[in-house]
Amino acid sequence: MDMTGEQRIAAPRDAVWAALNNPDMLKQCIRGCESLEWVSSTELTATVKLKIGPFSTSFNGDVTLSNINPPISYTIYAEGKGGIAGFAKGGADVVLKEDGNETILQYEANAQVGGKIAQLGSWLVDSSAKKITQQFFSDLTAAINGQAKA
Repeated sequence: MDMTGEQRIAAPRDAVWAALNNPDMLKQCIRGCESLEWVSSTELTATVKLKIGPFSTSFNGDVTLSNINPPISYTIYAEGKGGIAGFAKGGADVVLKEDGNETILQYEANAQVGGKIAQLGSWLVDSSAKKITQQFFSDLTAAINGQAKA
């Protein structure tokens, strides 16, 4: 599964970069995120509860950041295991471009799923991934704007 897109965020690039590197902020924006913690300067661990089709399971995983070029870009790679439901792994290249007082976040992502989740069919998995992505960006934008007003 491949996804590309961009999201316009009404905040300066430095604020968006800070939010994308703040586990507390990300935890608010990733629906079902139960934990997200730094284990080194480039690695995090996470537990996220997801519902995809008939499956609802917790994924335990690791997130690694590379090609870090603050506050412009980085590459995210994540692997998660969801027990009997299966696994998910993938990565994304993220680029932040300034546009006046706003930021354009561009991403190119790819992911693979296996196990029972993969048996659901690509249409259901793809539509769930797009919904999760849209929710994340909506929540991230709201969190950044809320923090700027505080």
